[in-house]
Amino acid sequence: MPPVPFILIADDYAITGGVSSAILELLAKERLSGTSAMTNQPGWPALAPLLKPFFDCRDLGLHLTLTLGSPLGAMPDLAPEGQLPSLNQILARSLSGQLLRPEITSEIMNQIAAFETQTGRLPDFIDGHQHVHILPTVRSALFEAVERTKAGWRPWLRDPSDSLGTIVARGVSVGKSLFLAVLAQGFRTSARKRGFLVNDSFSGASDFKAEGHFSKDFGRFLLVSGKRHLVMCHPGHSDSELAPLDPVTDARDEEYNFFNSSSFETLLARMNMRVARFGEID
Repeated sequence: MPPVPFILIADDYAITGGVSSAILELLAKERLSGTSAMTNQPGWPALAPLLKPFFDCRDLGLHLTLTLGSPLGAMPDLAPEGQLPSLNQILARSLSGQLLRPEITSEIMNQIAAFETQTGRLPDFIDGHQHVHILPTVRSALFEAVERTKAGWRPWLRDPSDSLGTIVARGVSVGKSLFLAVLAQGFRTSARKRGFLVNDSFSGASDFKAEGHFSKDFGRFLLVSGKRHLVMCHPGHSDSELAPLDPVTDARDEEYNFFNSSSFETLLARMNMRVARFGEID
């Protein structure tokens, strides 16, 4: 039986040089299906050209960012002082219907344009930092932003949800995974109605504690429940630049070390699975 394909995407390209260099190393070794980039971060213009060798062989996407750093355009409602809000703040405003869709749409278009400006191409897919792309109002703004950017363009989108039974069977960060599944309700159906392709199942939610358990957890992430199964990951080289920006530090090193090791290859061989691009899976 041929190996079962799955999609392995590294989040947070361009958050720092250390995280980005680790992702580039893994892309070069074909350990990842691709990565998604934070185009509102200061390092993006310098780091974007380093992705060029992977344009035709890996999936390169936009990591929509509404909770870290500064927006690329004026956002007087969401970021009146020029700094994006915390996840808790945007979550509360989203669930209470207090986000302004035109403002969000404009910022998403700005981040897409920044991707295209630095790479000369539109992203293959779009996901979200801390999954903001699935939030009410943000999801409809995302659909509109894509449709307004280029007629007929449809990047694939990440749906960070899976079935209750599969989440419980995996037994990794069950509460967080269930919360994401509830938050993402309706996203997949709405996206498909607008002509977008999405993954069929999802795993990779973690508590990000660097305790040496990631290799075991990753094996559980590969309990596949859909044809296009997507696993989210966060490999990186953590350093002093990363610590003030994101609480996920040492766990990134643990993930990088696993993906860069022979243990990763051994696990895939034992489970008869292989890393694949989204478009390779019919």
